Amino acid sequence: MTRAGFYAGIEAFADFTGIADLGNYRLAPDDWHVVIADVVDSTAAINAGRYKDVNMIGAACINAVLNISQKKSIPYVFGGDGATLMVPPDRVEHATNVLLGVRDLAASKFNLSLRVGVVPVAEIHRQPGVRVMVGKYRLSPGNDLGVFSGGGIEVAEQWIKSGDEYLLKHSPEDNAVDLSGLSCRWEPLASQNGVMLSVLMQARSEDETINANLYRQLIEDIAAITDPAGVQVKPVCAANMKLRWPPRNLRNEINATQGRNNRFGHALGLYLNCLVQWLLDRFDITAGGYRGRRYRVELRDNTDYRRFDDTLRILIDCETGQAQAIEEMLENRARQDGLRYGLHRSDSALMTCLVFNLDKGEHIHFVDGSDGGFTAAAKNLKAKQASTTS
Repeated sequence: MTRAGFYAGIEAFADFTGIADLGNYRLAPDDWHVVIADVVDSTAAINAGRYKDVNMIGAACINAVLNISQKKSIPYVFGGDGATLMVPPDRVEHATNVLLGVRDLAASKFNLSLRVGVVPVAEIHRQPGVRVMVGKYRLSPGNDLGVFSGGGIEVAEQWIKSGDEYLLKHSPEDNAVDLSGLSCRWEPLASQNGVMLSVLMQARSEDETINANLYRQLIEDIAAITDPAGVQVKPVCAANMKLRWPPRNLRNEINATQGRNNRFGHALGLYLNCLVQWLLDRFDITAGGYRGRRYRVELRDNTDYRRFDDTLRILIDCETGQAQAIEEMLENRARQDGLRYGLHRSDSALMTCLVFNLDKGEHIHFVDGSDGGFTAAAKNLKAKQASTTS
């Protein structure tokens, strides 16, 4: 395994509890770079009802980097209002250029300010007790997600948000960016049980073994609350997957993927493409690699509703009583184990899709609470911290 092929060579795990197994992680090479992009003041945009725009830009950051890379060689995590990636030395310049292109796109087409920063892994590893540990969680064959442990991602995020040293300020001469494969055509996913619950959890022990055990217990505790009732807690299911024509958010896809294409021609092409997809899905017709019924099954398998990057993020569709029980469990863990957590309740979820190869079933679907989700949960976490330290 070469250093350039570091991530591609990591063995994937398929059970999400594997995020709590330290044996599933490998130390990131010093010559790799952590790249973090996030929408500045995303809370204000979300409060203005623009959570779909925010999600779209967050997913675009991932899509832009994957489209100029070997997709299986780049670990990434979707954060709702941004993304975290790690890139090898031979991809740093290309990755930063396309992310700056997304930054320009966010400003010109979405009126959003995107912050992009790059931190060398070597700089992070100079901090006492901090490491960038990388694992690979497999949703399904051909669809892997990066997971990060060791505290390094949290440090990189703090540096990028608190100063200018690692921020990218220039704009590329060529700011066109390839966002092919990015789409947002599904209707909001209505909760089938009452509450779409966005949960953020951070273990704070200096002992990584203690943290790993707590994350495992949290996953098991949430399952113990939801599983006995036989409730389908995954936020996407057959009952809430709905397409319409034209999609209500198609303008976002047009704005994001237009590039240098003529806007009228590009928009017309997407409207027709959506019409074809709607017909194929409705009548379960197979054409061009798209098989309506199979795609729906694959989509549910490939939904990214659980993530880990020094913070455990889970979006679940649960009953009101279960949401209350989860909150009480987390509060107990906060008192007993020093857990930091944040919650947000929604009545639906939003889905943003990256479609790479339908024939091979290679497509990933990011979900977030429909009125802020993980961003609002992060705000709730910070509010709890402020109240305990005041």
